[in-house]
Amino acid sequence: MKVRAESQAIPGPQADSTSIDELHRQAVLRELESILNSQAFRASKRSQQFLSFVVQRSLEGHTDSLKERIIGAELFHRPTSYATGEDPVVRLKASEVRRRLAQYYHEESHSSPVRIELPVGCYVPEFHWNPAAPPVVLATPRRAENRSKLRLATTIALGLALALVLITIRIHYARPRESTLDQFWSPVFATSQPVLICLAKPVLYRPSLDLYRRFSKAHPGAFQTEVERSNKVLPLDPNEELRWRDMIPFSEFGVAMGDVYVATQLSALFARINKPSQVRIGINYSFEDLRNSPAVLVGAFNNRWTLQMTSDLHFVFAEDNERMWIEERGPSRRVWSMRLGPQGGVAEDYGVVTRLLDSKTGQVLIAAAGIAANGTQAAGEFVCRQDFLTEGLRTAPPDWQKKNLQVVVATTVTDSVAGPPRVVATYFW
Repeated sequence: MKVRAESQAIPGPQADSTSIDELHRQAVLRELESILNSQAFRASKRSQQFLSFVVQRSLEGHTDSLKERIIGAELFHRPTSYATGEDPVVRLKASEVRRRLAQYYHEESHSSPVRIELPVGCYVPEFHWNPAAPPVVLATPRRAENRSKLRLATTIALGLALALVLITIRIHYARPRESTLDQFWSPVFATSQPVLICLAKPVLYRPSLDLYRRFSKAHPGAFQTEVERSNKVLPLDPNEELRWRDMIPFSEFGVAMGDVYVATQLSALFARINKPSQVRIGINYSFEDLRNSPAVLVGAFNNRWTLQMTSDLHFVFAEDNERMWIEERGPSRRVWSMRLGPQGGVAEDYGVVTRLLDSKTGQVLIAAAGIAANGTQAAGEFVCRQDFLTEGLRTAPPDWQKKNLQVVVATTVTDSVAGPPRVVATYFW
């Protein structure tokens, strides 16, 4: 049994003929039962089975059997010779159990003398002892020993407790604090399902092949290859009349550049923490998909799901026949609109980051969306960068990790490139 002692609970007089190891074992089993019945674990039978398996084996002293291949064979019924590199079922489930344990100890108050953890890169659990918890006692009363033996046991236990309190203090100050990035994404990481990264697929038209051929007759050698037709603008005479059949729908192209930038950043972020993700584009995801997995919606006016899921929130996207903007619901009614530069290009853009713990889908939902592409890119950078999140949430309420939130960001655009996001408004509920 692998134990990292943070403090030592002191046995009461009932524990006269029972070893401290037995007291510890009973405390661990009670804590295990509490964890398995918690909200963090109730919804996942596999996570319950995994944690129970490794804790029981550890308490029995069989830590040598807590290897990836053995766990895969005994718990997941894989062949004993299966390729662990091609089938990472044990690693993925262990990662999920770690996230659920973190959620359990983050969301619920505990008076247990022991804390169960599963270290990264290992399948042998660790048991940390809490000096502030009530003493560990056996449920069945035992006959008292003579007073001299009791005093000796108490003295030894007090010495151990003092030593372990000092260890606890040292570990507490040495343990790194959870980063703002981890706190922002923890509701997503706590789920077992992969994260859906959802991009829009707008309708795109391009000149027909006949139109290219007509142009080539007047300009021999032009637009003879698909590479040229896909990468160069067809320089038609502005006064030339076109028929509708000269333009055809082109389904292979059409994802916004800002959306692709954000999707790439998100995929890299999830890969770093070993969180499975899937990119969905256009009609390749539905409301049913959003109900079954946590999701990140990218883009605003080109993504109907973003507009639908955020339409009744504090900060919303709005438009008329002439322009698009972000507005605040409520008495202040602040409004943020794009600002154009002297040459007509976007000089200032805005975006909204939304995190819903209780969205209309029943799953955690995050949206990174801008008025235009640069605003979307700024919103995406905000949710993927530790420094931007730390600065942007500096004035957030102490318990913001457990709240829904919206953040309005601004970005200055130079040569069509978005600058760093700046927070201009926040709302938590």
